[in-house]
Parts: sequence; C-alpha cells; structure tokens
Amino acid sequence: MVRFSRTRAWLEQLLHTHDTPQRTAAAYALGVFFGFSPMLGLHTILGLVFAFALNLNRVAVLLGVYSNLPWLLVPYYTLATWLGATILRTELPPGVLERLRDGLENRSWSEFRTAIVALKPVLWAYTLGSLIGAVLLALTAYRVAFVMISTHRKRLHRSQRTEL
Repeated sequence: MVRFSRTRAWLEQLLHTHDTPQRTAAAYALGVFFGFSPMLGLHTILGLVFAFALNLNRVAVLLGVYSNLPWLLVPYYTLATWLGATILRTELPPGVLERLRDGLENRSWSEFRTAIVALKPVLWAYTLGSLIGAVLLALTAYRVAFVMISTHRKRLHRSQRTEL
C-alpha cells in the first residue's frame, strides 16, 4: 500500500494534474498551439519541453497537441497556407496545394519530403498562416477549456457538499 501511494504521488508530481483551472486551460491551449503550429513533426517534443519548463499539466498539454487529428492535417494546413498566401499576396504555384495534400496524406518520410519541397515556394505563407491559425485556435481552446474545467469543478464541489 505504501508503494502504491508513493507511485501515485510521484505520478501526480510528474504529470502535474492538480493545477488551477486557469493553468490547466493554459496547458491545454499551449498544446493546441503546438499541435497546429508550423512545426509539424516537432509538436510533441515542443509541447513536453514547454510543459516541463513552465511546470504545466503534461496531460493537458498532450491532449492539446493531439487535438490536431490526422484527418484534420491536410485541410488545416492547406487552408492555413492559402490564408498566409492571401495575406502576403503570394502567388501560389500551380498544383502546390495538391502536392502538399499528397505529401501529407501518405505519411511516409519520403512523402513528407515531397510536402516540404512543395512548400518551398510558399514557406512564408505556410508559416504565417499556420501561426495565425495556431494562435486563434489556442485562444479559443483556452476559453473553452477554462469554462469546462471551472464548471466541472463547481459541480464536483457541490456534489461533495451535498454528500456530507
């Protein structure tokens, strides 16, 4: 029993799960930011590095990072690249979005390189568009997560009071 309580205490310290609603929502939003950032492929590492550096809830950060599901990758980064190109007034080369889509859909390293090569002419558009998208999604994620966590904790607190 002592070993279980030590393991539980170690896990709680490692995962940092007993945070305030603001910090937990911020951890989730940070994960969403990295999940949708232009740093495709580095999102998990960056999320964990920042979670440990800022002493945030690691579970919430990882949930945020993995909010960018595989079937969202292609539409999101295509739309983000188009947004960045529109803002920067960059002419999209013919077929670039199709090559990007093909490179992201197949999920192999050689196809990923195809996506990078396809992005080269619109790298700044890709970066700007996905940064804007990541910031907007992270701000939205913070607000939604904060409301949900606060509401859940209030209900939990009320139910615990009524049981006594």
